[in-house]
Amino acid sequence: MPAQPSAARAPFARWLRAHATTLTTLDPDAPLDDLEPLRELIGDARVVGVGESSHFIHEFGLVRRRLLRFLVERCGFTVLAFEYGFSEAFALDAWVRGAGPDGDLERISGAALPMGLQEPLRSLRLHNRTAERPVRFAGVDVPAAGGSLLPALQPVVDHLRAADPEALPEAETAVRIAERFAGESAAAAAPAWSRLDAIEQDALTAALARLLIRFRATEPLQVARTGRYAYEVALRRLEAACHADYTIRAMAALFAGTGLDADTSSRETYMAGSVLWHLQHAEPDARVVLMAHNAHLQKETVAFDGYPTAFPMGQFLHRALGDAYFALGVSSVGGRTAEMRLEESARFGFTVDDTALEAPEPGSIEAAFADAMPAGAAGLAGLRTAPRGGGSPDRTRVQSAYLPVPVADAFDGMLCVPSSRVADGIDI
Repeated sequence: MPAQPSAARAPFARWLRAHATTLTTLDPDAPLDDLEPLRELIGDARVVGVGESSHFIHEFGLVRRRLLRFLVERCGFTVLAFEYGFSEAFALDAWVRGAGPDGDLERISGAALPMGLQEPLRSLRLHNRTAERPVRFAGVDVPAAGGSLLPALQPVVDHLRAADPEALPEAETAVRIAERFAGESAAAAAPAWSRLDAIEQDALTAALARLLIRFRATEPLQVARTGRYAYEVALRRLEAACHADYTIRAMAALFAGTGLDADTSSRETYMAGSVLWHLQHAEPDARVVLMAHNAHLQKETVAFDGYPTAFPMGQFLHRALGDAYFALGVSSVGGRTAEMRLEESARFGFTVDDTALEAPEPGSIEAAFADAMPAGAAGLAGLRTAPRGGGSPDRTRVQSAYLPVPVADAFDGMLCVPSSRVADGIDI
């Protein structure tokens, strides 16, 4: 049975009932007319973030594919950016635009977390075969979700062989230390990094700092030898390694109970900077669909008990782009979700538990949708004109828990499905 909002929440539910659009289906291949209200909601936004309250969810994957198709086919979006490594994404961009055989996708993306990336990429490759203007793919994240510096550092070493051979020893030192704790996510790498001697930990950070400063100082030399674009890609990769090193150090401190407030924002600011980097290097009229977790896309600080946990990517993007950034959260009224439990021996440093969702809490955006929408229906609503104050939702789901946040300030829109389940084939 849908959760019943308290009397204090009823006014918002009434507003939502009057302003939400009922979606006819989640099928990515179905007609798109029911999504037309989204065109007016996003306006002229250059970046539209499409979120999810939990990774590894079947319905969220369907929603994202359907929204991507609508934004590309009807609104002219030309880039899909994803919560995926900036450095690693260049090979996938080439594949999406026709390079290599169809079966190469598994090989190229094989080490990535199974976060619903492959199906959108397959759709884009098929779309691009006949598209007048192909859609590109872009990564925005630090390498391996903070699990390894190597996917960014190794191409930097290759670049330096032509651009600045004198810097190679410093880069090779960084690679040698980074190899000792490389994992497939920050949850896997942080414990291994913690077992390094402090001298090695600091030597890696120092080597990266020296490399970065020299990289910027020798820009004229490197650009003359390799060209402007090659230099700027390599610089962004080096910055990725620096942010990943900081993120792993921050995660290790967090696991040890000694973390600093908002320290994991190092990853968030890198992701925001990557989105802006891709905008700068794209065509002037490029528009970007940005897919990431709701907690990365939101425009308000992630905080618990009054303490900031992170300043999210969306907060930085909103400050840089204003209303040209549109954050669309995606959540679920009920069903099941994928709860992540730390487990160092697991491949990615955590396991996924198939967990039942309790009825939405009063005061949550999910409870408002449960009260406002017809039974079993998915709904879409813009929140920029939503009422603020005492009746406005003050929390939203994150996995099986809730994130306290003024939802109408954190997101420009919300899409809520009636029920969710963990996607098939999630073996973590």
